[in-house]
Amino acid sequence: MNNFISTLSNLVWSDVFIYLCLFTGLYFSIRTGFLQVTFIKDMLRLLFAKKKSDEGISSFQAFALAISGRVGTGNIIGVATAIFYGGPGAVFWMWAIAFLGSASAFIEAMLGQVYKKKDGTEFRGGPAYYIEKGLGVKWYAVLFAILTIVSAGLLLPGVQSNAIASSIENAFAIPANYTGIGIVVLLVLIIFGGVKRLGTVAEYVVPFMAGGYILMTLVIIGMNFSQIPSVFTLIFKSAFSLDATFGGIIGMAISWGVKRGIYSNEAGQGTAPHAASAAEVTHPAQQGLVQAFSVYVDTLFVCTATALMILFTGKYNVTAVDAAGKTTNFIQENIPGIDYNGFTQAAVSHHFPGIGNGFVAIALFFFAFTTIMAYFYYADTNIVYLIKNPKYRNIAGWVFKVVFLITVYFGTVRTADTAWAIGDIGVGLMAWTNLIAILLLSGTAMKVWNDYKRKRKQGILDPDFKPTEIGVKNAEYWESKENKD
Repeated sequence: MNNFISTLSNLVWSDVFIYLCLFTGLYFSIRTGFLQVTFIKDMLRLLFAKKKSDEGISSFQAFALAISGRVGTGNIIGVATAIFYGGPGAVFWMWAIAFLGSASAFIEAMLGQVYKKKDGTEFRGGPAYYIEKGLGVKWYAVLFAILTIVSAGLLLPGVQSNAIASSIENAFAIPANYTGIGIVVLLVLIIFGGVKRLGTVAEYVVPFMAGGYILMTLVIIGMNFSQIPSVFTLIFKSAFSLDATFGGIIGMAISWGVKRGIYSNEAGQGTAPHAASAAEVTHPAQQGLVQAFSVYVDTLFVCTATALMILFTGKYNVTAVDAAGKTTNFIQENIPGIDYNGFTQAAVSHHFPGIGNGFVAIALFFFAFTTIMAYFYYADTNIVYLIKNPKYRNIAGWVFKVVFLITVYFGTVRTADTAWAIGDIGVGLMAWTNLIAILLLSGTAMKVWNDYKRKRKQGILDPDFKPTEIGVKNAEYWESKENKD
């Protein structure tokens, strides 16, 4: 079974997919005029806008909910995995996919807003909605919805709970099954409260968890300030095969940098549009800009902080693996025998022997737990999309909650490699489907983006969105709002 999972993961994450991710990000970066740079001020202004209603959550809550999905094990263990398999150069390719991917994240979040629907007292939206309404291809929308339910509901949560359990066992010697029970109990208290409770929890927990972790990394970076030039030189040289030690694994650096970058920041994966669609904004592009910025927070801030800690202290190993998955070379640094799960804990413990393991375990708990929350919301939104009858939807919702909680628990007792391989399959399948969809919808996306830019140039701080003005069809929520106005 493990061999089958590994083979399927490698098939999904082929070179073609890596190039598709990079091409999509570059394509939308060029078409939007590199909004990653040109609209930074708007991103920051919109991030802290307080607008919300009985139906929607605020932009910051949607940002926090999306960040809770983006910032997870990928920022701690995922970075370590990229370095383990791709060397220090993989960090550069994580930056590259974050910069380019922020444009993909903008497009998918904006499209989620355009085609969102009001479901009872909440907004719902995401790739399944914009594939059906924007592309008019129902079967493709259903396919994405099913893939998301399977991936976010069954394949991905185990990665997060596994990371929590392994780090807590490493730090506090608490058995994994006890940790699994604790996680399940906490989830029960939250997931039965709907998107509003998820948004509220994320709004308060995410700044706390990210802030505390970044503060610790800044302290360690400050303690190793003199090494900054040499570490950045190592990253850049390794990324382009210029470093004598790591130059032979440039292909692995690109592959693992992009793979772990996408897993971490989720740009183009199709998950964040679900959270983005729940926000109350005056124009779809506003939430797109907020979500583009969230990619920066995830990769350029949190992932970079983790990478620098590991590289400063030398607490890492690098292994080169051939196409058949066999180790062809092993480069030892300072901690032979410790796999990537312990890199970050070893790096913090290097400076803070008494609290390092415990601090990372607690940080990882918050990171991964909020990601599990976000995964539940993503899967639940697609159940709502697929099942229109309220009676059957409620039954399916309860069944899914039980299955989801079981999946989370069993993730804590899986081996790490198996959990990550299963998670990679989930991420890859969703991203394949979503990237093709947003490329096909690029014409509609550019109409909406140009509408926003035109109105901003006119001095309108919070432009309204009227789809009929620009020829966008099937934007039901916005059309009804336009008719009321």
